[in-house]
Amino acid sequence: MLLLLQYTIIFASVLCLVALGGCFSEHSGVINLGLEGIMVMGALGGAVTMFLLPEGTSKLVIVLATTFFAVLIGVIYSCLLAVASINFKADQTLIGTAMNLLATAAATVFVRAMNTAINPDNVSSSIQYIQPKKAFLKYFGSFEFNWFMVMAVVLLVVSYILLYKTKFGLRLMACGENPQAADSVGINVYKMRWAGVLISGFLGGLGGIVYITAGVSEWKFDMGVAGFGFLALAVMIFGQWKPTKIAGAALLFGLFRALSNVYTGIDFLAGLNIPSTVYNMLPYIISLIVLAFTSKTSKAPKAEGIPYDKGMR
Repeated sequence: MLLLLQYTIIFASVLCLVALGGCFSEHSGVINLGLEGIMVMGALGGAVTMFLLPEGTSKLVIVLATTFFAVLIGVIYSCLLAVASINFKADQTLIGTAMNLLATAAATVFVRAMNTAINPDNVSSSIQYIQPKKAFLKYFGSFEFNWFMVMAVVLLVVSYILLYKTKFGLRLMACGENPQAADSVGINVYKMRWAGVLISGFLGGLGGIVYITAGVSEWKFDMGVAGFGFLALAVMIFGQWKPTKIAGAALLFGLFRALSNVYTGIDFLAGLNIPSTVYNMLPYIISLIVLAFTSKTSKAPKAEGIPYDKGMR
């Protein structure tokens, strides 16, 4: 059961971070369906950093450098959504979908090119980070504590304060509810929407590196992040775009995702002889069921997905 708790917390951390990223973007008025792609690019930035750091690098430097480059690449990649949807007023759904498709392909090509440059016989799309990953881990008995868990809690608290206790957060949400009214009182809607998207890139990129280091020390980038970005969107909707409720939803979905990793160690579940693929599908099945019953009462920001035109009233 301790292993189940460990995996539940780490997967919940991923979902919470990425869902919070989507929350900031949508509160600003931009639908970010590209969270999956942002996660992939953040994971790529963090994994390449761990791979390239020389042996003997201190644990603190590993943690800081990996986190920095994961969020940096996530933020840079999110600029594609911001430019296309805010400045050029493109369809946000199409842009997000394109970002998801592009990210996995680009990451695969980059990793294969990097591996081939190092060893011409190595054409795999995987990166190993066995030793650097240990910098993020600390053991309390048999419980594997990950510093990303602390980051997730801290950023959850910061997100709540930022959204509800600061002028920035209130202005951000105003732009997602009624951008024309926000503009009439001097709020720069374009800047606020850019800020919302960049914050989503920051949190999505961090969520990506957390996900690929959860329980494994090597990642094949042609696998993407197995739909976790879309699962985070379900967590965001189920959490009603509110950080505290998102945290609770992340724990619920994280529990079902964790079962696929540890069910063989739980006598009751192992005795059922259910195929492992069923446990892998559980979080996505649960998301469909939950959204089917809760989507009617969901109250999304009113102006999300609607390009802002300063000349319209």
